[in-house]
Amino acid sequence: MAQAGGSSGPTDFRRNCQISMKVHVPQGFTYAISSTDYRGFASLEPGASAVEKASYYFQGMSQTSAVSHTLKGQYADNWQFTDTNEVAQLVYKPCGEERNFNVNTELRVLKGSSDPAKTSFISMDSTDGSIKTTYHFAWKQCPPW
Repeated sequence: MAQAGGSSGPTDFRRNCQISMKVHVPQGFTYAISSTDYRGFASLEPGASAVEKASYYFQGMSQTSAVSHTLKGQYADNWQFTDTNEVAQLVYKPCGEERNFNVNTELRVLKGSSDPAKTSFISMDSTDGSIKTTYHFAWKQCPPW
């Protein structure tokens, strides 16, 4: 959860989570992440805004795909975003190489012109307490050696 305003600390406006996944890939195949579903809850005062941003990359590779979504206050509800990569932009794991897939997710709240005495926040969960992020894989066959 990221928050700004009210009694929030100076670094509370941003939260970051880095996930490194080792994905078992069947012999002769490779994969890319074609889309990801995120959900959560936000309460934003008028004039505040929040950003959910995710960056995707394979260990040791410079090619990164980043997608961000913005909410603007006044807002108090669940949110759900889907990051979708076009087929031409899919970044596949190099065939025959062992590389972890990394996802760096950021939540950020900007108090903007909102009342500084009131707190705005965004969380990567929902009011029902469940946390669910779904990754959709695209698979393709590697060329024969």
